[in-house]
Amino acid sequence: MPLPAPFRVLSPPSAAAGPAGARRALIYGRRAPLAGALLFCSIGAAVACRTGCSFSHRRLPFLGSRGLSSARMESASTTVPSIVVYVTVPNREAGKKLSQSIISEKLAACVNIVPGIESVYWWEGKVQSDAEELLIIKTRGSLLDALTEHVKANHEYDVPEVIAVPITGGNNKYLEWIKNSTKEN
Repeated sequence: MPLPAPFRVLSPPSAAAGPAGARRALIYGRRAPLAGALLFCSIGAAVACRTGCSFSHRRLPFLGSRGLSSARMESASTTVPSIVVYVTVPNREAGKKLSQSIISEKLAACVNIVPGIESVYWWEGKVQSDAEELLIIKTRGSLLDALTEHVKANHEYDVPEVIAVPITGGNNKYLEWIKNSTKEN
């Protein structure tokens, strides 16, 4: 039983193959790089999943001893460790008011207000569902505590969502802008 096409040994067609051989030559010329790329991605995915599906903590020889994320951030000496913070608000007015106070205090460089999200959550012993808006806040990692306290003091909810995710790389000019647009802690 022959192997499926992607797993067959790739060899150039013989000259005696006629039009079918010419067609295979076209496929042969395109399949080799694609097959190599797919194989590389498959091996990388298998290695990543065995280590917790996290490339940022995986040490790969071609990235040096520090791995992908730290290599990117440390090469940009004009940046600081930065984060993205998610905060939900009940409506547009609350989002604009909180966003403006965060920016005015230089606790963040930018706040995006994303309308039209639906949140489903457990609260006071039952499932709740509410229309909300999402604030996506870009700031320094060192300002997370101050930002969290600011949100708690100025938010309508008893327990406001404040969730931070590290930025492990990106446009260095943008990361510099985050540093230069926020206060030092």
